Amino acid sequence: MSEKVWIKIARYYIKSGKLPIRVSDTITDILKTLISIEQAEFIAQLRKHSYNFDELKSLTGMEDAALHNMLNTLMDIGVLTGIRSRRTGVIVYRKPPLFPGILEFTLMRGEKNEQTKKLAGLIGEFYEQIIHDTKANYDQMMVEFQKSPAPTRVIPIEEEIETKDEVILPYENLEKILEQYDTIGLGTCYCRHRKDLVGDPCVKTDERKNCLSLGGTAEFLIEHGFIERISREKALEILKKAEDGGLVHKAFHTNLEPEREIDGICNCCKCCCGTFEIHYGGGAPLMDITSHVAKVDEDLCIGCEICVQECNAEAIETIDNIAVIDEDRCIGCGVCSHLCPERAMRLERIDTRKAFSPPREIKT
Repeated sequence: MSEKVWIKIARYYIKSGKLPIRVSDTITDILKTLISIEQAEFIAQLRKHSYNFDELKSLTGMEDAALHNMLNTLMDIGVLTGIRSRRTGVIVYRKPPLFPGILEFTLMRGEKNEQTKKLAGLIGEFYEQIIHDTKANYDQMMVEFQKSPAPTRVIPIEEEIETKDEVILPYENLEKILEQYDTIGLGTCYCRHRKDLVGDPCVKTDERKNCLSLGGTAEFLIEHGFIERISREKALEILKKAEDGGLVHKAFHTNLEPEREIDGICNCCKCCCGTFEIHYGGGAPLMDITSHVAKVDEDLCIGCEICVQECNAEAIETIDNIAVIDEDRCIGCGVCSHLCPERAMRLERIDTRKAFSPPREIKT
């Protein structure tokens, strides 16, 4: 009977995330590492996506103190969120997605202990599960991924945008993004911390605390000890340092809906970021919302291949000693332009699109 409970809540968390992931022993093992069967049975009652306190009290029949204790414990673990509604001021409790969501929360504190080491290994197995499933049924999985929302929006390096007479849009300006939020939090990069825990550290940067959370999500994570509160000035300093290190700014929107507010900004590299790791293993497409593409000035390009080495999307090669960009793969981040010593690269605005680059089809 208890195994059915774990499978049930695994389905809940997968459904929250909107990505084509199947229930597996690895996913239930992750949940078993985080919570008890009693906590799992409580979560199994939460059929809806969101509840307020009174609804949960009516649903569970629990006394106020016991219910508050249960909710706070689950929020401290990261398998439940409680974020105050901007409209009503009432705390809304939700089951976060498994990925991105719970997996990030589990390692965001930067702790190194037996539980986090075990979780890091299980998360690696989860990635391998996605890769295996895609290899076994490539064409159908690509159809399913096409139906899924892009999990992230690329925020380009603003100074690399060729504007001419155009106006820089809000999602292109880090300062304007940060000005929208009263609360900004800083946490450990879950992806790089996971790689540290399995003995495969990042080769791109020594920085670990460079993941930002914003607004209500930041308030929740600060209150429950996942991250620390920082100023806008500190946040901008971290983001600028990430740019100089060749990292990609990726924004996560509430519920993976790009018209909603931004919950966080990651600074990603292809050697650690989960989405890049799964992609290069053959498990998932690169899927990002983007409004730019890189362009090469052939008169300035000297074929040094710095852009080839630095492109996290592997969208650049050199032909006849000139950089050539695969515009279908380009995610418009601006890293190549920012790091080009000859200033031979620029970002050009295009219609906003869901960049979709299938992984290599690797046969099982």
